[in-house]
Amino acid sequence: MTSLPNLSTIKEYLAGEFENKQQAIADPAWYVQLRMWQRPVSLFQEDSLTLFAEQANILSIDQPYRQRLLRITPLGSDISFKVQYYMFKDPTAWCGAGRNNTLLNTLTPEKLDILPGCVLKVNVETLGKNQYKLIAKPIPDIRCTFDYAGKTIEVSLGFEATQKEFLSYDKGVDSITRKATWGAVLGPYRYTKLQQY
Repeated sequence: MTSLPNLSTIKEYLAGEFENKQQAIADPAWYVQLRMWQRPVSLFQEDSLTLFAEQANILSIDQPYRQRLLRITPLGSDISFKVQYYMFKDPTAWCGAGRNNTLLNTLTPEKLDILPGCVLKVNVETLGKNQYKLIAKPIPDIRCTFDYAGKTIEVSLGFEATQKEFLSYDKGVDSITRKATWGAVLGPYRYTKLQQY
């Protein structure tokens, strides 16, 4: 009998250090080589899995950016989950925390702002015995926006994950033209896992 995925399975698939080296080598005009960290943190443990995420261009690995928090909770009795995104009140204070677990241990909810429209629903596709594909998509008709540096930023979020690969569909969106402005403009960033957290 195949077991159903739970938060431990989600952690196994999503937590770790990742890179998209092969994609960047194959198509350097459209994809820069990135390193991404998704590290578990001890917030909201009563009902969810929480991950700190950030990424860096491999050419400036000591200058990571896009610090964010993902809180993942089960949705009812069906095989699905919800991802709620949070932003940091002071993102620069957490720069580099993907590689510094000691810094993450000082994180408290007061240092975060919830992003109400930045929510994904994760559906689980069974690939084989105890093997899954996580497919996270935005909730229809809800826009993910937040204020940063005096501007309102809109993003389209999404990902797919298996045990060995993480695909990021995150991209910036022009709120007027609805066209992608950065990120996964031509398709997902394809990461492979280098290390499990």
